Amino acid sequence: MKGAVIIKNGTPEEAFEIRELPRPKVDEGEVLIEVEAFGLNFADVMARLGLYQDAPPLPALVGYEVVGRIVEIGKGVEERKVGDRVVAMTRFGGYAELAVTDARATAIINDTVDAGKATALATQYGTAYYAANEMVQLFEGDHVLIQAAAGGVGTALVQWARHRKCVIFGTAGSDGKLDYLKKQGVHYPINYKKQNFYEEVKKVVGDRGLDVAFDSVGGNHIKKSLKLVGAGGRVVGYGAARMTDANVFQKLGVVWGFGLYSPISLLMQSKGIIGVNMLRIADYRPLVIKRVLEKVVHYFEQGIFDPVVGGEYGFKDIAKAHEFLQSRKSMGKIVVHVK
Repeated sequence: MKGAVIIKNGTPEEAFEIRELPRPKVDEGEVLIEVEAFGLNFADVMARLGLYQDAPPLPALVGYEVVGRIVEIGKGVEERKVGDRVVAMTRFGGYAELAVTDARATAIINDTVDAGKATALATQYGTAYYAANEMVQLFEGDHVLIQAAAGGVGTALVQWARHRKCVIFGTAGSDGKLDYLKKQGVHYPINYKKQNFYEEVKKVVGDRGLDVAFDSVGGNHIKKSLKLVGAGGRVVGYGAARMTDANVFQKLGVVWGFGLYSPISLLMQSKGIIGVNMLRIADYRPLVIKRVLEKVVHYFEQGIFDPVVGGEYGFKDIAKAHEFLQSRKSMGKIVVHVK
């Protein structure tokens, strides 16, 4: 089979090479999927740059999600069969013609569903649902801030917050993205390149504060978000995108910018900080992943979740896909078609 392998850390053009790889071995409880398409996530960019500590050693085959048909099942798998079309989360290995994963990390998807939309349902919508419905609860009238709201996870969070009838603040880096956010239902779109998101949110929420802030940027954004949430408020962090454009000294600044927090201070203010890493959940809570994927597909079928495909590429154009995602010009899901 062919796979898009990271052979060195660096720019997309120098990092990737399409290689012939051995057919993956299917162990007990696993399934092998013939991949139609795989999705890109910002963690892939972090891995390519050598900034993601969980990434496999080079040469590395990354990729967290695929859509395709099961062509082989391992011993003990009863809920899936050969021929099923599934969306799946993969613990790396998704950038290939064949991908193996735990059968519990798959969900049946209708044959008519667009492959690009299907890929978004795994990592991005799974992360959003887990963060916004299992780590916290959103209620009608809650004031919610979503950083990078035009991205894949951001779009999913906006759609869930809209479903829960929240008041939504969303940040993005261009006026075009603000138009996108308005169409998605964001009440207060904020161009972070022209406006100070802290001040813009504070104008509206005042001393009451936000109920929840979702952050994929990291650094001092977390600190500012914690100041914005009121009593009972929570900050949910699920990324550190600021690390990708920083030099070594700036990276230290980003890390320091997260801040140091005392449990006593959080207790007295009745505030919380929650970290979300879906790779860890997949490693230690596979039944949670199973539940989350099934719920995400259910809400997709109900029309509550509606992924937006922001870019489609062929397998040989993996470098261009990565470049586009890292540029932060994309909106919604970036997908690479294998077939």
